[in-house]
Amino acid sequence: MLAMTRGFFGRRRDQDPRLPPGQYDARDEWPVLHAEATPDIPTDRWTFTIEGLVENTVTWNWDEIHALLRSRYEGDIHCVTTWSKLGMTFDGVSVDTLLEAATPLPSATHVMAVSHTGYTTNLPLDDVIGGKAWVVWDADGKPLPTIHGGPARLLVPHLYFWKSAKWVSGLRLMDHDEQGFWERNGYHDRGDPWTEQRYQGD
Repeated sequence: MLAMTRGFFGRRRDQDPRLPPGQYDARDEWPVLHAEATPDIPTDRWTFTIEGLVENTVTWNWDEIHALLRSRYEGDIHCVTTWSKLGMTFDGVSVDTLLEAATPLPSATHVMAVSHTGYTTNLPLDDVIGGKAWVVWDADGKPLPTIHGGPARLLVPHLYFWKSAKWVSGLRLMDHDEQGFWERNGYHDRGDPWTEQRYQGD
């Protein structure tokens, strides 16, 4: 018998148009998937740093980042393992606001997102600017649960969700692309759900 995983057969004719190809609506579920043990990061020890190819290396603590202009994302998220959650709300601060304080150098083309656990994932700089990425600490009006990346995670909702690094601790700006954890292990360098960029070669 052929084993088949739900979601890899394209969109049914009656499927919600918000779902990219090969995805299913997780509805009330929010599956928990990560590669490392869930850390305990007290907010009084949490920090977020932007460094690398910037005019100013900037670090915020929990109170300082909460004092910045708040920003909200309302929309959908999509995991490479084929689930999607539709109509979510995340609150935090736009990456644009953070980068404005650090001032990227003209040579910066990519970022490496880094987590407090050591997890990394790479992104083109263009994928985290222009209102496309956030550092978020609330999900659907409640503090982000630790198992989903709390106290704060990166949110890059137009890409597969492994790019939205849990327990995020910063962004390092670079003048080249450099693979992160999952990319070194066979996942696509960019991860666009609408073109099913799941794995290297897709």
